[in-house]
Amino acid sequence: MNPLQRALIEKVGVDNGFEHTLVADEHDVTLASARHPTRSTISVLDAGFGVRFTSGAAALLPELSRGFPQAVRDRGDFVVGNEAALAALLRRAASLSRALPTQAATSYQKALDEELSALPPGLAGTEIERMVRQRVGQQKFREAMLEYWGGACAVTGVAVPEVLRASHAKPWAECESDAERLDVFNGFLLTANLDALFDRFLISFDEGGRLVPSPSLAETDLKRLGIVPGLELRWVAPEHQSYLSFHRARFLLSVNQTADCQALASATQ
Repeated sequence: MNPLQRALIEKVGVDNGFEHTLVADEHDVTLASARHPTRSTISVLDAGFGVRFTSGAAALLPELSRGFPQAVRDRGDFVVGNEAALAALLRRAASLSRALPTQAATSYQKALDEELSALPPGLAGTEIERMVRQRVGQQKFREAMLEYWGGACAVTGVAVPEVLRASHAKPWAECESDAERLDVFNGFLLTANLDALFDRFLISFDEGGRLVPSPSLAETDLKRLGIVPGLELRWVAPEHQSYLSFHRARFLLSVNQTADCQALASATQ
C-alpha cells in the first residue's frame, strides 16, 4: 500500500463515519470512530479493497451481508471494487453501529445521565424524572431507527423526516427493560398514517414482512390511507421476529374483540 492509497482510504473513512486512523502500515489501515465501537481494517487488492469489521454488535455482520451480498467474501470479510463502493459500505456500517441495540442503549444512558444531573435536587423517583426518561429514550429510539432504516420509511421508502415516526412493535410501557425499549428491532420507521394504524393494532406484518390490515378497516378507508395490496417491509431481520410475533398476537386479539362486539351488536338488534 503506497502513501496515496493510504490517504485515500483515510479520507473515505473520515467522510463516512470512521474518522480516526488507529493503524496504518504497508498492508492495511485500521479505522475507528468516537461515535460507535466498530473498527474497520481495509487493505488494497488488485481489484479494489478488502474490508474486515470488528464490532461488539452481533447483528452488524448479518445486516451488512444482507445489504451488500455481492461484496461478502468469507467470515464477515467484504470485497468492494472501487472508492464509491467502499464509501457506501463504511457509511452503512457506521449507521448500523450507531443504531444497533447495545450502542443505542449506551447513547441513551449517557444522554439521560446528563439530563438528570441538571434537574434540581429531590426529583429522583418523581413523575418529572419518569417523563425525562421517556422523552430521552424515545428521542434515542427515533435516532436509532433513522440510522437503521437509512432515513426512509420501512414500508414505502418515503424519506421525509418530518412525516416519519419510530413505531414500537412492543409498546414502550410494556417493555421489561430499557434495552428492550431501545432495541432497534422492536419496531419500524413508518410514515405517520402507517404508524397510527400500527400503534393501534389496526395493521400488522406477517413473518415475511407483508402488511396485514384489520378486517374492521373498510376498503375505501384503506385506499384513502394509501394501504394497497402488496405493501411490505423493505426487509425483515431475524431479530425482528419476536417483536413481530408479539404485535401480531395483540393485532389478532384486537380483531377478535372487534368481531365479538359486532356479533353482540347484531344479536341485540
